[in-house]
Amino acid sequence: MTEPQGLSSGRLVRLVAGREISTRVRDKAFLISSVIILLLVIGAMAFQVVVASGSSKLTVGVVGDQAVVGPVLRQQGKAIGDDVTVVVLPDEAAARRAVTNGDVDGALLDPTGGAPELLVNRSADGRLQAVVQGAVSQVALGRALAQAGVGAVDVPKTTVTALAPNADQTGERTGVAIISVVVLYTLLALFSQFVAQGVVEEKSTRVVELLLATLRPWQLLAGKILGLGVLGLVQIVVVALIGVVGAVAFGVVSFPAQLIGTVVAVVAWFVLGYALYAAVFAAAASLVSRQEDLPSVITPTSMLLFAGLFISIRAATDPTGGLALVTSFIPGLSPLVMPVRQAAGGVAWWEVLLAVVLMLVGIAVVVRLGGRIYAGALLRTSGRITLREALRGERV
Repeated sequence: MTEPQGLSSGRLVRLVAGREISTRVRDKAFLISSVIILLLVIGAMAFQVVVASGSSKLTVGVVGDQAVVGPVLRQQGKAIGDDVTVVVLPDEAAARRAVTNGDVDGALLDPTGGAPELLVNRSADGRLQAVVQGAVSQVALGRALAQAGVGAVDVPKTTVTALAPNADQTGERTGVAIISVVVLYTLLALFSQFVAQGVVEEKSTRVVELLLATLRPWQLLAGKILGLGVLGLVQIVVVALIGVVGAVAFGVVSFPAQLIGTVVAVVAWFVLGYALYAAVFAAAASLVSRQEDLPSVITPTSMLLFAGLFISIRAATDPTGGLALVTSFIPGLSPLVMPVRQAAGGVAWWEVLLAVVLMLVGIAVVVRLGGRIYAGALLRTSGRITLREALRGERV
């Protein structure tokens, strides 16, 4: 088959890619999935903000000498990371109303006396008990020292030495990597599915016969993968930008520089993962001629993709374990596992390089073999064919 006059192979591939992009951006399923992914990312950040804000504030009512116990309550709260608000209440009746109405988390009666009592609505959580008990104990100790004639005692300030100063930073990066990998998995599955559906649609409507009158099979396959790949890359970059800006703005993470590095790694692995899975899905889809038969040929690859997601989540808790270590070098699994290991730290540069090289080799093999299957099966629109028939048809 000769090329159309005046059109090079590159030009033909770009035309197919442009057609795929324009078709998909008008597809409701694509638009709806894009909105859902963005909402999930924003929702995850909002959830973190709500959880963080809900766990850092306590309101304690005080009946009695607030001037003494109030500052101590606030100091105790600060020591355990809680923002304590002290509310002065005139008497026990007012304290009971405030607790019942939910105006305060608890009300402390007679804080400087001999029998302090904490009123709560149902039960006191550990944070409230720790703050109140610590304050009451400190006030009682001060009174005992004063009665014994002991003046103010200079309490030495404790120096805090962090044995794992980067633990929070690593935890944040790992959390971001997990969310990013879930998005990466979703986009890989989604766009590979788009490639497969497009192949079957063209076969079932016999449009492929018209396309192959001017295109070679490899040009059609390359155009499909390139067009949807560009669209997927744009989508994951947009999601990444919104996620990074939102995480920094909402205070979900404290280390934006490391966060950006993690997200960039995930985007790069998306490119490699998509190139492999899109070729596999396209080759598998070319074996059938009806959308109803599509799940039967893409399910094995979909299961491999899901296995990568499952292993990547496990790798977050054990990034140096045998399972995470081995699978981070297996093409098809490495795009999902390696970003999590990189975020957790401890991955040498040569490990990442080796995983990338193995992935590139895997892509070359899959594209070569998948292209032969695709070329041999594309014009057979009379039902499902086997791999052997497709490979034999490509040689004819």
